[in-house]
Amino acid sequence: MLDRRQFIGSSAAFATLAFHDPSAHARAQPATGGGHEALNALFDVFMDERLSKAPEQLTVLGLDKDKYLWARRELDDASLERAAAAKRENASRLTRLRAFPRAGLRGMDLANYDTVEFHMETLHRFAPFEFGDGPRPYVLSQLTGAYQQVPTFLDRQHRIETREDADAYLARLAAFARVLDQEIERVRHDAALKVVPPDFILERAIDQLHTLRAPEPVQSILVTSVAQRAQKRGLAGDYGAQATRIVSGEIYPALERQIELLSTLRRDAVHEAGVGRLPHGPEFYQVALRFATTTDMNAEEVHQLGLEQARELTARMDGLLREQGKTEGTVAERMQALARDPQYLYPNTDPGRQQILDYCNGLLVALQPHLPQYFRILPKTPVEIRRVPAYTEAGAPGGYYQIPALDGSRPGAFYINLRDTAELPRWSLPTLVHHEAAPGHHFQLALVLEMPSLPLIRKAGGGFSANTEGWALYAEQLTDEMGLYDDDPLGRLGMLQSAIFRAARCVVDTGLHAKGWSRERAIDYMVSTSGQARTEMTTEVERYCTWPGQATSYKVGQTRWLRLREESRRRLKDKFDIRDFHDTGLSAAPMPLTVLDRVVDEWLRGRGV
Repeated sequence: MLDRRQFIGSSAAFATLAFHDPSAHARAQPATGGGHEALNALFDVFMDERLSKAPEQLTVLGLDKDKYLWARRELDDASLERAAAAKRENASRLTRLRAFPRAGLRGMDLANYDTVEFHMETLHRFAPFEFGDGPRPYVLSQLTGAYQQVPTFLDRQHRIETREDADAYLARLAAFARVLDQEIERVRHDAALKVVPPDFILERAIDQLHTLRAPEPVQSILVTSVAQRAQKRGLAGDYGAQATRIVSGEIYPALERQIELLSTLRRDAVHEAGVGRLPHGPEFYQVALRFATTTDMNAEEVHQLGLEQARELTARMDGLLREQGKTEGTVAERMQALARDPQYLYPNTDPGRQQILDYCNGLLVALQPHLPQYFRILPKTPVEIRRVPAYTEAGAPGGYYQIPALDGSRPGAFYINLRDTAELPRWSLPTLVHHEAAPGHHFQLALVLEMPSLPLIRKAGGGFSANTEGWALYAEQLTDEMGLYDDDPLGRLGMLQSAIFRAARCVVDTGLHAKGWSRERAIDYMVSTSGQARTEMTTEVERYCTWPGQATSYKVGQTRWLRLREESRRRLKDKFDIRDFHDTGLSAAPMPLTVLDRVVDEWLRGRGV
């Protein structure tokens, strides 16, 4: 999955790239004339408006310099007033965009327009809901809130090379306490509307807040990050002591206030898991599904898609397991036994975790010789594999991808959760690496960041999970088609388990939020269908409770990518080259699936079919 803070609202990175195929190259270029220039000028206005209120995104993109230098000393405003203003600003931009003469656009200009319009219009559908943050109903949870995001942001994305950088870090550190208190105001506001997370979500969030609060201030990551980096750079000034005073005097008290508030809410919280219980919850969920799938599929359609694909994948896994002599028990039970087999497990120690990181890096090296047969253009920006920070790993997913900086100053990164190595048997790792790094998220998002053709609003626009997560899940299957599992039948089983896991998500997400499933029923279904560990599936189900709809985007998106590939193969016949298909889809940049359909169709018609 993509890094949460980059994906929600305004961050996944998009752009276009040119191909070696001349006709495809021509279609990828912007249209000429006043329509193109005027549209891009309007997009530039929109982005300047957005970035002027988004200091953290400016740093994520590597744009916190020149006229945006001010951003390095600030964090995003998390107040009620800012949340309301953001809705008004989005509505204004949507109105101005719709006043633009769409009828005069063609090619990528039309795709750009429809992509931006879809994102703004879907966000606008969230405006009537006076709680949460877009598709996320809870301001504070085990996955949402500044306590989750800011420490990693400051440590991994705020650069420290000069005294000005270190001073800016301290300014942001002081702002952290203010943001924490702004969130308290919003949580109280939402609680008055009867929007409170279920008890198990509150318990997880409280535990993680305690984890961040637990170290002595001098040992907090908030202090050691600036102290160590400033010392390494030889910067004058005792930044560790200054940071310690801010943490002990301002941030820790604010964290304690959040803990106190969530503990109070916990006393009366319900156990009901889905958003259907919230004010206008069913309507909220339908918008969340649209945001995630970029389609108008309803909950029942998504539910049935998951059930059908889970049945198909179970049959395939059963055949492979029988070939390995594993015939006793259900498919899930046999997969669970395989996951417990000591010969495939790494020691649950720091050296064992390093072995996992080394093995994953080796998988990326082994992939390289296969790529020229499937892609013409590869990202220049490298991808690094890193451990999820220990202070957030308890509630974090198994892995997530962080985009590079727009200026190339920071590589892409795949963060792998190493909280318990028993969750990561060796045969499960290739699929995770290929999804999060190459040829998955990194190939799609790093590539488009490197290309200058699209306006910034597409490079730093809204996230389209069905496209990006669908591509990454498609990439998992693609590595099997490359032959990487021909001598690794257990690795192929891992790939199929990943796919059935995503099919089960469609069933569970809709079950929780549209059919009234309990947390426990959802966990049982995930375990009995995917064969993955109950502890891991518990974390997953709790994630779906705080991010309705998002879990459905993987299978919905992958299904569409596969359908488009087969349609291209059918129409082109012996002219079909998978490299052209991949370059066409990736060059379009992440967009709604409905727009991707049209882009692929136009490419095919341009080839005379």
